[in-house]
Amino acid sequence: EVQLQASGGGLVQAGGSLRLSCAASGFTLDDYTIGWFRQAPGKEREGVSCIHGGNGGPHYADSVKGRFTISSDNAKNTVYLQMNSLKPEDTAVYYCAAFEGRIGILCLIPRKWENNAWGQGTLVTVSS
Repeated sequence: EVQLQASGGGLVQAGGSLRLSCAASGFTLDDYTIGWFRQAPGKEREGVSCIHGGNGGPHYADSVKGRFTISSDNAKNTVYLQMNSLKPEDTAVYYCAAFEGRIGILCLIPRKWENNAWGQGTLVTVSS
């Protein structure tokens, strides 16, 4: 069974950093694309970043380019999202999801992942 567990969220001041982890089980990252998404209160879910564990991507939303870095540790079956220079507008619940295969930059479109496995979400709060 494909399962994902996101962790690492918390409260941080603007300009600070956090690293989110997405631990995968039931499959190996080599064959999957892992995406990070976020949803702020009252807003639609948006794609943040994604990477294929077998060497593909990464892709970033324009709003996080230059500040966030996604990486994959296949030995640990875990994908990380390093978030630097955080802004209050980054405040949201962050989710990771798994897509078998590659979808390129389309991985930033949440509706492409509707029928895939999702983690439970981790809350990131950035104070001004």
